[in-house]
Amino acid sequence: MRKATLLGLLVICASSCQAQEKIFDWVRASDEFAQLYPADYHAGRVYRPGNDGGNMHVNIEAKQPVTIAMAFSKEWNEAQEHPGTIPDLEFRCMREHVVNTVYECHLPPNRPMVLVVRDERMPDRAIYQGVGAVLGPGARQLVLPNDLRITYYSWSCAQNCLRPEFQWVLLLREKYELTSVPKIYSLLTPERDGQQVSVRIKAPVPMTIALLPSQFADQVYDKPEALSSALANTLCKQRGVQTLSFECTVNLADGRQSLVVVPESATKVPHKKAGIEMQAVECRANCGLLNKSPVTR
Repeated sequence: MRKATLLGLLVICASSCQAQEKIFDWVRASDEFAQLYPADYHAGRVYRPGNDGGNMHVNIEAKQPVTIAMAFSKEWNEAQEHPGTIPDLEFRCMREHVVNTVYECHLPPNRPMVLVVRDERMPDRAIYQGVGAVLGPGARQLVLPNDLRITYYSWSCAQNCLRPEFQWVLLLREKYELTSVPKIYSLLTPERDGQQVSVRIKAPVPMTIALLPSQFADQVYDKPEALSSALANTLCKQRGVQTLSFECTVNLADGRQSLVVVPESATKVPHKKAGIEMQAVECRANCGLLNKSPVTR
């Protein structure tokens, strides 16, 4: 009884672990370093929020206190030509007297914003003027710079990340002139068992359409009369259709696949075009895990 109970718990645990969803969080992306002199501004990364706005998250470290804020990128760029107008800009999420903090801000939709950091020290004009008369522009270097470090974060997967990721990929979209000769597209080599395929057709006459192992499709091309026997080798087929979308699956053992399209009747084929489209669900990330563990979608 204990063995049965223990086995049941292990099965439940295994199923639960396999089904774990990805956990997203702020993940460290990059570091940026700068040196500020009294009253200097430093412009960091530009953020481009979408229709719903967006959030940003950085860590700020400075030797001397700084003020942090977000400014609209366009207005900031214009103010660079007239520095005296910078104090009049609209700043958001302003934080003052910062030496070490996590800084976050919710950004409005569809308006790029730039991270701006300002050294809060005021320049000693008397020193600048006195020493500047001797050293010229080099007088500024007598003031110790404020070392600034900005650590950027991105909203990314933080746990349960290493899983294959899939998406629908367009393999074919074409309009072609109908003929009595079968149209054949060799498009797909299955990457795993149960790989999904979607086919869509729109034609002026009834058509036969099938996804066949390529060796059988080649036989149909050489001998169109072999189509009926070739169709026995696939479940992914439709006959007598004009406008239809359908899905099926392929397996690794099926080998290279070809899409075969041909009018049901070889006589009186109109001089018109048929539209054909084919998509497949393909792995796009962490694909090396496909053969190491089962994947559920």
